[in-house]
Amino acid sequence: MILDSFRLDGKVAIVTGAGRGLGQGAALALAEAGADIALVDVLDGNQTAERIETLGRTAYRFTADLIAATADDIELLVASIVAASGHIDILVNNAGIIRRAPLLQHSAKDWDDVLAINLDAVFHLSQSAGRRFAAQGSDKIINIASMLSFQGGILVPGYTAAKHAVAGITKAFANELASRGVNANAIAPGYMATDNTAPIRADSEREKSIAERIPAGRWGTPGDLQGAFVFLASAASDYLNGAVIPVDGGWLVR
Repeated sequence: MILDSFRLDGKVAIVTGAGRGLGQGAALALAEAGADIALVDVLDGNQTAERIETLGRTAYRFTADLIAATADDIELLVASIVAASGHIDILVNNAGIIRRAPLLQHSAKDWDDVLAINLDAVFHLSQSAGRRFAAQGSDKIINIASMLSFQGGILVPGYTAAKHAVAGITKAFANELASRGVNANAIAPGYMATDNTAPIRADSEREKSIAERIPAGRWGTPGDLQGAFVFLASAASDYLNGAVIPVDGGWLVR
């Protein structure tokens, strides 16, 4: 049955930034499909863990500051997750931040922090998990790209640079790992109603102008991405490699 190919029973997924927002939505979706979840966040992930456990799945909790983490720190984190769960099968690189400032005043610290978590951590986590996935001959890397993987944006040069790069390294990982049974793909969310976009949504004129451009007529929610997460984590996407899939209510085609 085709629906069976979407099941994740027996799988273990790492989800970064799982304490809230899109990461929490991803973790819950994968758990509902049958996976156990390793939650990685600098924030309190207790609420997410409790909801996973009510589904009858196991939640492994790991606290990590991915802005400050080195490549060695991330390798140790992944090794600790494997030691706790026995194996890993899915990596969701969701954790990220946005720092807003005019381009000519954008600080070096904001640039460094945004690239550290939105790009460096994505690469190091994908590399560390990817070594294990390649040895297993299967498994899934799912990155979170953005509308700003395609567009330039305003006031967010570091975020734009990182999200363009995430699209690129998704394709690079796909080129090198597809032949070894590992799928690397990305989801590019549109304008989502999360904490990261709260400053924009608080500006009534900007919020209205964005909503009016979206053919679906509304901002997205974490639930709008859950189907894409399960698809990319499951056997249903085994022949999908290097894709950057917009889930944007039609923003890009307007």
